[in-house]
Amino acid sequence: MTDTAAYTLAVPPLFAALAPASDVLIAGAGGGFDVYAGLPLALALWQAGKRVHLASLSFSELELLDRQVWVDEHVAAIRPDTLSPDWYFPEGHLARWLAGRDLPSTVYAFPPLGVQTLREAYRHLVDRLDVDAIVLVDGGTDILLRGDESGLGTPVEDITSLAAVAGLDVPIRLVSSLGFGIDAHDGVNHVEVLENLAALDREGGYLGALSIPGSSREAVLYREAVAQAQAATPHRPSIVQGQIAAATGGAFGDVRFSRRTGDGDLFVNPLMAIYFSVDLPRLAARCLYLDRIENTIGRRQVITRIEAFRDELRAARVPRAYPH
Repeated sequence: MTDTAAYTLAVPPLFAALAPASDVLIAGAGGGFDVYAGLPLALALWQAGKRVHLASLSFSELELLDRQVWVDEHVAAIRPDTLSPDWYFPEGHLARWLAGRDLPSTVYAFPPLGVQTLREAYRHLVDRLDVDAIVLVDGGTDILLRGDESGLGTPVEDITSLAAVAGLDVPIRLVSSLGFGIDAHDGVNHVEVLENLAALDREGGYLGALSIPGSSREAVLYREAVAQAQAATPHRPSIVQGQIAAATGGAFGDVRFSRRTGDGDLFVNPLMAIYFSVDLPRLAARCLYLDRIENTIGRRQVITRIEAFRDELRAARVPRAYPH
């Protein structure tokens, strides 16, 4: 586990925790465009001389890809020239954008799986790439929920990723959430998120909050990558990444960047451009139902076991309004 006692104000704890690592795997925890939430961090680490690899729990129809793309049973290596008949292909769009910027351009993709199969896929990548640090990134805050909150958002992929990586023998394992407030649309109460972060802080598992400066190279390139992905996926652009990108550019309030948001009331604000980072093993230890999904093989098993846990939960926390 991460030793937070040695951290200081002068060095962001997220980067202090990753300082001993040479090969960092940044992986989208929640599927789809979540891997984009790790791009600002990846850009900063590349600039610092680290070897960084990107991975994504994919919502694309990976089974349609040619066999030579697969480097293991459940691991596809998406490169700039990888073609897919599926119109929804965030990993391919990201690989092509990275290549256009002369950056490492392979994005590894996992199909939706259960904990055991996803852990084996991660284990293959760890061995293949000699990874000594994993950062799970979540676009939103679902991954920070423990199970007894008033609403869990869309936890299936996030918590499957958390459980899979919690069982790996990798020296440094972190979780970083970008997009605070976005999951309110899915019923998440963010007072409860803050309460969870405070509990992790008491237990030595909170690595603090780190804002992405809007004029930084990382923010500028991130916005460019998100814009390219939106143009490539006009029928289903990422609402999450669109809001985060807008927040990094100083936008505020009910910002319209896609017809997918309809007549909703978005609240884009600077909190969405902040990484909230925690120690992964300590976060996993606080999850009340991680043991329920440990032995799952497929995604459907994860769904039914989370539903069963929630049905059996005697009392969820009472949602509270943010008082300020």
